[in-house]
Amino acid sequence: MHSVCNSGSIVGFYKVSGDNNSGRKTGNCNGRKALVKVTHRSRVMGSVPVKVLGQPKVVRGDHGYVLEDVPHLTDYISDLPTYPNPLQDHPAYAVVKQYFVDTDDTIAQKIVVHANGPRGTHFRRAGPRQKVYFKSDDVHACIVTCGGLCPGLNTVIREIVGSLHDMYGVTRIEGIEGGYRGFYSRNTISLTPKVVNGIHKRGGTIIGTSRGGYDNKKIVNSIEDRGINQVYIIGGDGTQKGASAIYEEVRRRGLNVAVVGIPKTIDNDIPVIDQSFGFDTAVEEAQRAINAAHVEAESNENCIGLVKLMGRNSGFIAMHATLASRDVDCCLIPESSFYLEGPGGLFEYIEKRIKENGHMVIVVAEGAGQDLVAESLRTNDDKDASGNKLLNDVGLWLSQKIKGHFKKQTEMEINLKYIDPTYMIRAVPSNASDNVYCTLLAQSAVHGAMAGYTGFTVGPVHGRECYLPFYRITEKQNKVVITDRMWARMLSSTNQPSFLNTKDIIESDMDEAPPTQLLDDRVVDNGFVTKETTVC
Repeated sequence: MHSVCNSGSIVGFYKVSGDNNSGRKTGNCNGRKALVKVTHRSRVMGSVPVKVLGQPKVVRGDHGYVLEDVPHLTDYISDLPTYPNPLQDHPAYAVVKQYFVDTDDTIAQKIVVHANGPRGTHFRRAGPRQKVYFKSDDVHACIVTCGGLCPGLNTVIREIVGSLHDMYGVTRIEGIEGGYRGFYSRNTISLTPKVVNGIHKRGGTIIGTSRGGYDNKKIVNSIEDRGINQVYIIGGDGTQKGASAIYEEVRRRGLNVAVVGIPKTIDNDIPVIDQSFGFDTAVEEAQRAINAAHVEAESNENCIGLVKLMGRNSGFIAMHATLASRDVDCCLIPESSFYLEGPGGLFEYIEKRIKENGHMVIVVAEGAGQDLVAESLRTNDDKDASGNKLLNDVGLWLSQKIKGHFKKQTEMEINLKYIDPTYMIRAVPSNASDNVYCTLLAQSAVHGAMAGYTGFTVGPVHGRECYLPFYRITEKQNKVVITDRMWARMLSSTNQPSFLNTKDIIESDMDEAPPTQLLDDRVVDNGFVTKETTVC
């Protein structure tokens, strides 16, 4: 029987002597002995994980099975009492069969595997457990939203409050105003089912948000001083990195506090999970701008409708909106470089399309062509309060370049209509699909915190909600793979040139199936992936 030994960046395997029962066992790894704690809760697939400080928390089993587990309060606080889950007596769930999730249930990261290949990486399945680690009367929860706006924020807030109150009988729930800095610089808002009723029909966030303002020690001091024991943090990858650091500080102090992240990005650039909330709404709203551009282009002679959509580093919104519209002639995204002049360039394609159809619609993601814009405008590398590079307006730049080209290089007169719906899309309420999705996210987060899990984020993998270690969603960004079928479908829809060169194809092939840090014998140390150099 084997298990992962993890101490900082040192990873190895302990062969555990004795039976498989709970208790303390003697482990041996390459001649080194250690006393390890084995619990029934953490046994999966015949493997025994070693409880030690640090990430990752990994279990390996037969046939290449790997479980990337999430921390639990009992990892650093011994003898925590458990209580029956209040849902056992909830009338709404009396008719539900097998409602509680088995402690050994996991979800595979890859749904397609070779017959003789390893089973691969798995994550712990989300959902309510039979036992909880918090008494309802003792729970003091808080919710904070950070970063830019996204459809669905209010829905997540509403459903966290509803799940805590209606499912678990929790009455003390606070909203932290104005992002991370609200922990130490502003008052809190008492959140009750009455306060949050109907907020899912509004855009934005009722507790406010901001970028920056992160001070780890001040935040944890505030959590400790206020007596908060469940923290729900809603935000993007930068916010989740902050949540991970908050968890580490909470753990260092030995506090009985569950820290839970709920990933948020309208760009859909969070890895591992199927999709981020607000993305469906963003694609749906983007149709309005594309439709307007198409109407303008069709109604005017030699007219180009140019629409800029969100997508700082990933072009998912632009690609999916283009596919859904079927009125777009060219889609430009950050993952696929393009050039303006010369054979096969954008200008040549625009001329060809206008001569054929008399009009054209172009969709460009905000992060597309930034190398061309920077070279043209000689801009600097300023950043916002969250550390994100401030992007140049590629839409305005591209519209000026197109107008300049046709004015100087051709005899064709054109009209160009530029539409930027960015803030209109961000500020709308979530649609029906995202509302249901946000409900599942919020309920899964609450179930996890009540079950004693901490230092994790939540999201769907192949349609099943999972608990994921923070590092899995912060170590990289999800990007469009330009050698994938979805991108090919979009190219088929627009009939645009691919603008690809050999270098782009090679780099995209490397992105298509990146090895995981665990299956590739790498380890994660403080959120960074490195090759393993020391084995205990």
